[in-house]
Amino acid sequence: MERWKDRVALVTGASVGIGAAVARALVQHGMKVVGCARSVDKIEKLAAECQSAGYPGTLIPYKCDLSNEEEILSMFSAIKTLHQGVDVCINNAGLACPEPLLSGKTEGWRMMIDVNVMAVSICTREVYRSMKERNVDDGHIININSATKYAVTALTEGLRQELREAKTHIRATCISPGLVETGFAFKLHDNDPERAAATYESIRCLKAEDMANAVIYVLSAPPHVQIADIQMRPTEQIS
Repeated sequence: MERWKDRVALVTGASVGIGAAVARALVQHGMKVVGCARSVDKIEKLAAECQSAGYPGTLIPYKCDLSNEEEILSMFSAIKTLHQGVDVCINNAGLACPEPLLSGKTEGWRMMIDVNVMAVSICTREVYRSMKERNVDDGHIININSATKYAVTALTEGLRQELREAKTHIRATCISPGLVETGFAFKLHDNDPERAAATYESIRCLKAEDMANAVIYVLSAPPHVQIADIQMRPTEQIS
């Protein structure tokens, strides 16, 4: 991780759960981390905690609604002005709505696609432009996947092939976890907290820190090694 010290990482959905754990880990390794979310209160608190702990890196909170392309573009413009550009992009932000395919509402599907697929695509395009403008040839794009973001698996493989065709050494990785103990289930089942709690009590789940460790593992690989896909499951998880 030494080569990433003082370089800039963007972590989307950095206010809670996996995003917050990844942001903290990158700051611990000396990176300048722009953590974005729709609400930055929790990111500001995490930034203060990282500073108090004496971590070598810094966490910069940034308010951004990833369902709004203009806000994403504005964020990348601000990062360019203040920090030159992005060297590592962790596309982590995601949401789920209880809208099944056979009976769900179109509005819910669109909301999930906007954040889980479109925002990932827009951030990927903009971070690649940022790297090319600065002749950064060793950047890394890491997509955090999930059941509702399964399209990201295909997207990441397509990205990897496009990067090869562009004759760049920028790498792309997809990390696909099983059940991770975060507050996600409580948002999905906001009207049924008992059901949400039961989600995490049935087995010993992955922790957000396990995901952060996977990100560090991916970024620690030598330049000639591309870890294209990581699948992680709790040992007790069946599917």
